[in-house]
Formats: sequence, C-alpha cells, structure tokens
Amino acid sequence: VQLQASGGGLVQAGDSLRLSCAASGRNFSGYVMGWFRQAPGKEREFVGRINWSGLNTYYADSVKGRFTISVYKPTKTVTLQMNSLKPEDTAVYYCASRFRSSTEYNYWGQGTLVTVSS
Repeated sequence: VQLQASGGGLVQAGDSLRLSCAASGRNFSGYVMGWFRQAPGKEREFVGRINWSGLNTYYADSVKGRFTISVYKPTKTVTLQMNSLKPEDTAVYYCASRFRSSTEYNYWGQGTLVTVSS
C-alpha cells in the first residue's frame, strides 16, 4: 500500500488550499482514509476522516466548517479542501488509512507541508 500526499505550499491567512492523497496498492473498499497534521514542536493531531464510500465524514472541531474531505474512487484520490486558512493550520499534513474495524491507522503517507502566513 502506498499513500502519496501532495499539494502543500505557502499561502496567506484566509486563502484556500487543496491537498491530495493518491492511494494505491490494494482495494480500499471497507477502509477509512484519514488526514492528520503535525505542527512544529507539537504532537500529531487528527484532522478528519472519510470512509471509502464517501458517505461518512468526521472532522476535528478545529477545522469543522472550514475543511472538507472527499474521495474520488476512479483514481483512488482523497482530497482535503482547506478554506479560510489560519496561521495555526501551519503543519505537515499526512494522509493515512485503516480498515474500518481497526482503531489504528496502519498505512501512512509521507506528508506535505502547509504554511499559512498572517
């Protein structure tokens, strides 16, 4: 299994950015795709998740209403649309995957850096 995150960059507060996670190596039916982030000097934190069917999403309170996760099954791509970005959203963003009955994410991508300037 490979998860390849991309789309990070430097933006200004209030801007939007879309991250992509290209998933490959297996049939992801029954899997949950998650996004996490790690800011400098802080622990990794959960951002949001979506089940592979795309019918169920869940977000951290800190991003609810600003971030949207979607999945496009034909290309096995999971996107994280980030709107109204804040400087505190600055972090390395990771996509990850787990089977729906598992409590731990066991597949991780390499991360993409998002920097939001004030």
